[in-house]
Amino acid sequence: PNTYEAYLRDVHKLQQATSHLPNGVETEDVSTMLRFLVEIGISSASQARIISGLRTFFEFLERDNLITTNPMHRIELPKIGRHLPDTLEYHEIDKILNFIDLSTPEGIRNRSILETLYSSGLRVSELVNLEWSKVNLKEKFLVVVGKGNKQRMVPLGGDAKKYLEIYFNEIRCHFSPKKTDADIVYLNRRGGRLSRQMIFYIVKGTALEADIKKDISPHTFRHSFATHLVEGGADLRVVQDLLGHESILTTEIYTHLDKEYLSQTIAQYHPRSS
Repeated sequence: PNTYEAYLRDVHKLQQATSHLPNGVETEDVSTMLRFLVEIGISSASQARIISGLRTFFEFLERDNLITTNPMHRIELPKIGRHLPDTLEYHEIDKILNFIDLSTPEGIRNRSILETLYSSGLRVSELVNLEWSKVNLKEKFLVVVGKGNKQRMVPLGGDAKKYLEIYFNEIRCHFSPKKTDADIVYLNRRGGRLSRQMIFYIVKGTALEADIKKDISPHTFRHSFATHLVEGGADLRVVQDLLGHESILTTEIYTHLDKEYLSQTIAQYHPRSS
């Protein structure tokens, strides 16, 4: 659904830039739109996604004989350097988690959310749609539904299990969930599932209160989960399965993160590194 919405927005961007959509759009129209996106600071990765979406859109129109010429044939993808995501160090994660006020129902819920994100490396969409029927506290594992509606089983750490039990027994049991969200784990005050935006707000707000200066998002906990596993010597194929990556190439970014960490460690501590 998120990809669908993103591709629709990309087509609407082109629609705003030209009055000829769909038939009559020329390569220069697309180039003009892309130059504008560059001027306002849209990243190379976002440009590449927009181009990819528009290519698919015009290929569809071409295949169904709805256009006579395809303006995307001469549009090239921008060069994208491999982006190494921000990660949190162990003490930073502890600082964020320990800063949460556990005297409130929201505090207990938020502690459980962050523990689960870091313990199991979930995507934010997987977290907000997590169901109680797929949580096995006794065996300490979760069944999550990832991209492409694919299910995978991931372990649940001891602290994450602890706070899930506290949340369930002391907080969640007092909610009257909406009928459609009766099986959803994390609820808002009105008994509905939390939005993605709310998870971002919880993560960013807690990090800010804990005086963590990095640009933090829910995905930062997922990156940290994977990075700490690789730094600890975990097999890359196992990390791939835990993250739900389709390709091992996606997971390999964490080997680059690990090499960077090793280089920084040598630079900091080796007596002849300067």
